[in-house]
Amino acid sequence: MSAEQESQMGRQQHPEVLRAFGGAYRDPALQAYVEGIGGALAAQSELAGQPFTFTILDSDIVNAMALPGGYVYVTRGLLSLANSEAELAGVIAHEIGHVTARHSAQRVSQSMIAGLGLAILGAVVDTPGLVDVAGLGAQAFLQKYSRDQEFEADTLGIRYMSRAGYDPAAMASFLDSLRRQAALEARLAGRSPDAVDAFNMMASHPRTVDRVQRAAEVATSGPPGEGRLGADDHLRRIDGMLYGDDPSQGVVRGRQFLHPTLGFAYEVPEGFNLINGRDNVVARHPDGAVIVFDGAPNPGGDMVTYLQRGWARGVRLAAMEPLDVNGMPAATGMTRVDTGAGPMDARLVAIAFDQRAIYRFLFITPPAQTPAWNEPLRRTTYSFRPLGRDEAASVRPHRIDLVQVRPGDTVESLAASLPFERLRLERFQALNGLEPGEPLRPGRLLKTVVQ
Repeated sequence: MSAEQESQMGRQQHPEVLRAFGGAYRDPALQAYVEGIGGALAAQSELAGQPFTFTILDSDIVNAMALPGGYVYVTRGLLSLANSEAELAGVIAHEIGHVTARHSAQRVSQSMIAGLGLAILGAVVDTPGLVDVAGLGAQAFLQKYSRDQEFEADTLGIRYMSRAGYDPAAMASFLDSLRRQAALEARLAGRSPDAVDAFNMMASHPRTVDRVQRAAEVATSGPPGEGRLGADDHLRRIDGMLYGDDPSQGVVRGRQFLHPTLGFAYEVPEGFNLINGRDNVVARHPDGAVIVFDGAPNPGGDMVTYLQRGWARGVRLAAMEPLDVNGMPAATGMTRVDTGAGPMDARLVAIAFDQRAIYRFLFITPPAQTPAWNEPLRRTTYSFRPLGRDEAASVRPHRIDLVQVRPGDTVESLAASLPFERLRLERFQALNGLEPGEPLRPGRLLKTVVQ
């Protein structure tokens, strides 16, 4: 594949990446910051004469990726996790390494575009016509490279970092932050935190701990302690940046999902972990139950007919009945679906919100657990409600805020102010790259989150 063909491929895929990740994050100062770092690193690469395009994606997913032709992406979620300019530079250098080694072109030729970091949810339902959970948008761009490709990109990235004057050890420190963040996300989802450090034998890529160790070996092969970190400067640049969900796309607040723009809210049962995707909202329970919520145009007519001839066309539904959900016409029905985890019960609920929109719940439960879940999931159905104007206006975004450590401050006291219901201490430690028990130095700048 020629350089021109690679550039054309990147140009064609670029709009798809933007669509999948919520578009570009609109902050000219931050964009210039990332472009400056990327340009300095690209100038040290084997493709110094080739144009590169660096983009911040408006997504709270912690990830970065590269396309052929020099298209490099970092999410605002990744910017919020980085604790120095050098850590961010390590991520960008790694992605430039994929471009210069032509890994991106190789993966695209196999219909797989790869990235650094954590993959998101996979498909849970294989029955056509019900839901396309595999089409969460971002997933297609988050497949992994091979172990050898990742190691090569790390090695090249270390070279570019060193040449550009950054401390190469920051690549390893950020990968360790990724491991810590992955463990936190696993706990929030009810999985074992240790699971993130195991090799997945189904994938030909190294897991996070393996990459930390490999990057550390490469980073320490040169003179120790050389190069710039730029910790405080990076923190000041991301001060005030959006953190988590964008209210214009709906927000997760504890067990509630609220969409102030579209004007509705609902609540899931205790124990579910809510993830707001581009096309749907997925809630998972550690016991295997899943709730998928999305919207569709309202074609008119009654909701029972909509289930039979629209959403679940071609699917045999049982126990169909009309409902009234807080004054809104609705309908429900059940079926059995085949998933990667075996047969599951699926209850469909369609609610006519207004003349333009229908909102839909797909409740998926292991058959043995379905009787126990019937009532909690029924409460979720009837929790769906319109948001009043004042309540919608009160939904504020979360943003990064800086705090300077004062004498007497502790990790526990600073973490207590985070606007989250669960794991405040662990969230604060992951956000700031703090090890358990690590003391705080007065005067140090740290990140917190405010609403």
